[in-house]
Amino acid sequence: MSPLRSSFESTPSVIPTEAHSSNDRHPRGGGDPSSSALLGEAIMDSVSSVRDSLPERYRSHFNILRSEIIDFTKAHGIPKESLGKPDLLREATCKLSTSDLERLANLLERFEYLVKHKELMKEDYTEALEYVEKYYHLKKQYDSQVSLLEQVGILHPKKKSKHIQKLSTFFRSLLPYGKKKRPEVSTVPETPEILCITGIDDNEYPIPTLEQIASRLFERRETLKTKHDQGFTKLLLVPFGMSLDSLRETLKQFLLKYKKGHPSFGLDTDNPLYTWLNYQGADMGDFPNLVYYPQFLTKKGHGGKTKAQILKEQSEGQWTPAFAGVAGGSGTRFHGWIVHLLQPSNPDSQDIEVPMGFALIPREGQETPKGDLTPRPSLEAGKSPDEYLSILQKAQDDKGSPYHGETGMTPEDWIMAFMLHLSETGKPLDNFANGMESISYLTGAFFLSSSLVPGVYWSSVDDGRAFLGGDGYYDRASNFGARSSVIV
Repeated sequence: MSPLRSSFESTPSVIPTEAHSSNDRHPRGGGDPSSSALLGEAIMDSVSSVRDSLPERYRSHFNILRSEIIDFTKAHGIPKESLGKPDLLREATCKLSTSDLERLANLLERFEYLVKHKELMKEDYTEALEYVEKYYHLKKQYDSQVSLLEQVGILHPKKKSKHIQKLSTFFRSLLPYGKKKRPEVSTVPETPEILCITGIDDNEYPIPTLEQIASRLFERRETLKTKHDQGFTKLLLVPFGMSLDSLRETLKQFLLKYKKGHPSFGLDTDNPLYTWLNYQGADMGDFPNLVYYPQFLTKKGHGGKTKAQILKEQSEGQWTPAFAGVAGGSGTRFHGWIVHLLQPSNPDSQDIEVPMGFALIPREGQETPKGDLTPRPSLEAGKSPDEYLSILQKAQDDKGSPYHGETGMTPEDWIMAFMLHLSETGKPLDNFANGMESISYLTGAFFLSSSLVPGVYWSSVDDGRAFLGGDGYYDRASNFGARSSVIV
């Protein structure tokens, strides 16, 4: 018997009696009515006084945990009301696998701790970090990408409130006037800076930590087993909350700086980045032109969301992309960011080396299936955006599909992937003119005004230039393809 089963049996309520004022016990059920009532309010009500009683900085964590618990119960057919009734919970979870029991127990334990102590439970990441090092070489990947994000100016230290800044200045001004000299005070290390991006909503979004990503990958290890076997081991951190205009300018400056450090690199320094006019301000304003993660490439009924909508749902712990295929979990833990896994450019050595760059989009007849559990043929060039989107959509509910759990990419994804790929391999991504690579349809986004899908590539013609354009959802050519990812 799993030790978690016995823990469920020995716990009269998910939220302990000490957390409440009432000590009345149910005479026969063995549960605490006030605990059950609080749990019902905390987990099952959309607006919760329990959440509102928490410090504001922890309310988004409350939303995330609540959402993940609800998603888990839906995915495994567990009645939500059983979470407040130990007997029903034991009955509902008796057929769960050990890994599923571990996940549910972890979610409930963290939720209970947050409600009771009004702070986050400190977690032991040792096992998760060991796992991701073995299967993903994650630390080197993470450190490399954080370094790149800093170098290109995307990350900045989290701003201190004016009140905190004034207090800090005031206390430091008092140090020289103490009765005793305190030379050690000046050497006390300050709290490490929290690195953030600024979103289109002017909110700051801290970059996900290595431990957070490791924990997420470890939690989803069973779900991601097939994708790992297919070679999805390359990490990509995307500052999704930033404006697309800012990211485009970042790419332009990155190319110019790269040229200075690599004089032989072919680049049109007068126009290193061509951008179609529709990209300008496409993710901003009251009526943005660009929607993300559409299910259909039509103006009406596309099923996508604007960036502002996604950021809002992330903060509420509600957003999961339709094609992510996340069962019993939520894709919302990294507010303002989206964390991906893709296939690297060195798939044959990824088990012993750090994954580098990104796999090309093969031309027709050049694909090689990858994976033993569910062999995955590469998505070859030659199909239309609508056909690629349809493949991913059909795979959404088909766990036997080799493309299950994958989603199309966005302009933000491609910009970050391009900079990382060039930095790691010395070669531009999607250089279709070499006869092996392809232009990339970004089926994770859709322009409403023109009904076009972003199409992006590198052209080595005219000294070299990156292109951000648009293509019809029905367009099809032998050198046009699509790349997909797995959202963590």
